[in-house]
Amino acid sequence: MAKLSWRSRLTDEETAEVLALLTAATEADGQPPVSEAALLRLRHGDHAVHLLAREGYGLVGYAQLEGGTGELAVHPEHRRRGVAGAMVRALMDRARSTGGGLRLWAHGDHPGAKRLAQKYGFTEARVLLQLRRSLLTPLDAPTLPDGVTLRPFKPGRDEAAFVAVNNKAFAWHPEQGRWDVEQIRQREAEPWFDPEGFLLAVDSSTDRILGFHWTKAHSAELGEVYVLGVDPAEHGRGLGTALTLAGLKHLRARGMTTVMLYVEAENEPALRTYQRLGFTRWDTDVAYSSP
Repeated sequence: MAKLSWRSRLTDEETAEVLALLTAATEADGQPPVSEAALLRLRHGDHAVHLLAREGYGLVGYAQLEGGTGELAVHPEHRRRGVAGAMVRALMDRARSTGGGLRLWAHGDHPGAKRLAQKYGFTEARVLLQLRRSLLTPLDAPTLPDGVTLRPFKPGRDEAAFVAVNNKAFAWHPEQGRWDVEQIRQREAEPWFDPEGFLLAVDSSTDRILGFHWTKAHSAELGEVYVLGVDPAEHGRGLGTALTLAGLKHLRARGMTTVMLYVEAENEPALRTYQRLGFTRWDTDVAYSSP
């Protein structure tokens, strides 16, 4: 039986153990078991609590709880031995102790995660689709509205203005609409960060940010539409399509052959836009809610 322990902050040694476990799970499943946001919280110790599952001296499971949302992983060599179930029960108890329910992410909607959700009475609450598109097929030229200029993000200058527009554009989104400057700086410190691929649509006369397309490189071949948004006051001007195309052309110019993005399954306007641009469904992440 695994021994469970909660941590408000992990030591460097514990963090290294968790990262090794997550790497093993990713290699076994072909899909990271936790989100990028969870990885950033793990490395920076921000706004989350951590659950470690040990057998003997070895780490066999890890879970993270932030607010009422949890993510977990079990080492591939220790699955089907009750570790995941024990962690789910501990997460549910912890969430109840703060007066709320629990939402658990299943990245890639792994069959084992689906079975676990059904066992404990969880129901599907949110679906996040991963779409992909080849960058080897033709791309239309982006057409910006009159009075709008495209320029790269300037670290040390644009963070606060970007966060303000991002949080307006994603006011409806449970995670994206709550960003702050520190979260941007954490991502600027990541090895993939490239300000040249962080495109801002600005008012040509005032330099006010109207929209943005932040791209990300996963590998030499695979890029991502990481964050794409438009100030709600600027909707209807074609900025979203223009920014999307500009970012795709940037990724292709860097030699990438495929681009991916995530979109809420219920966001039908965004889905239609991406489908018109040649994106098709690739994978699915599902969030399950406790009874």
